[in-house]
Amino acid sequence: MRTIVFFDLPNVYSKDKRNYNKFRKFLINEGFIMMQESVYSKLTLNSVQSNYLEDRIRKNAPNKGIIQMLTVTEKQYANIEYVIGNSTTKIINNEDKLIIL
Repeated sequence: MRTIVFFDLPNVYSKDKRNYNKFRKFLINEGFIMMQESVYSKLTLNSVQSNYLEDRIRKNAPNKGIIQMLTVTEKQYANIEYVIGNSTTKIINNEDKLIIL
């Protein structure tokens, strides 16, 4: 089974940033790996271990923000489709539009 954690925590004030970093470090110390920014997943052996992990996340969750947890089987997790787009950044690397003040 996989436990996937999605979170959207405030990150404006210094206390909020500390809480964000503390929660993120908690997830990493618990063995989660980052799938995307603010999306972490961890392999669990069974639903009992997954429920225990979810309880630990609830106890370590900051007061502000939203945290969502989803548990899926490994077969369901294997059906993830990754869609990767092309990078379309246009960097002008000449002096044609250089303005000297």
